[in-house]
Amino acid sequence: MISRFFLLIPLLLLSLDQPKLVKTKLTDDITASIPKGWVPMTDLDFTERYPSVRAPLAAYTNDERSADFSVNISATQWPDADLVIAQKFFKASIMNMFDKVQFISEGIREVGGKKYVYFEFESRVHGNRNQEGNADPVLGYTHQQYLITPKRTLVFTFNCPRRIRNQWESTGLAIMKSLKVN
Repeated sequence: MISRFFLLIPLLLLSLDQPKLVKTKLTDDITASIPKGWVPMTDLDFTERYPSVRAPLAAYTNDERSADFSVNISATQWPDADLVIAQKFFKASIMNMFDKVQFISEGIREVGGKKYVYFEFESRVHGNRNQEGNADPVLGYTHQQYLITPKRTLVFTFNCPRRIRNQWESTGLAIMKSLKVN
């Protein structure tokens, strides 16, 4: 009996560390459960940290601006919804965005009755020794899911620095498993 009690203590401590998730309406047809207290990113915040041609449909960050969740529309459409071919394409795209990628998990999962292509990975972007303040490599942790529909491909991304991956990994997965798209 006492040994079971001591086994439960670490589980209770871990659950206390996890932020409470709150169901949030991201767009008219997309909801997700994100950590309580997270705030929408400003346009400047997003463009400085994630340069992109397209503004996100929604983007949220924590107070420290160290963990983020965003939803975007991919430029690539898949009218035939061939998830296996799309998965290979998306994986190649991820590998081209970073200097080094180590995949933790990948595949196709069902969430809310819809099938998503997903990738969980650590990444590295080499720093530029010739630019002051930009010399160190950027090490990241990402959990990304793609939902392919006939009209658009939605990209859901959770990011944080690799050094705090253990703190946020389960939250990122919980966000991804909470997605609802109508």
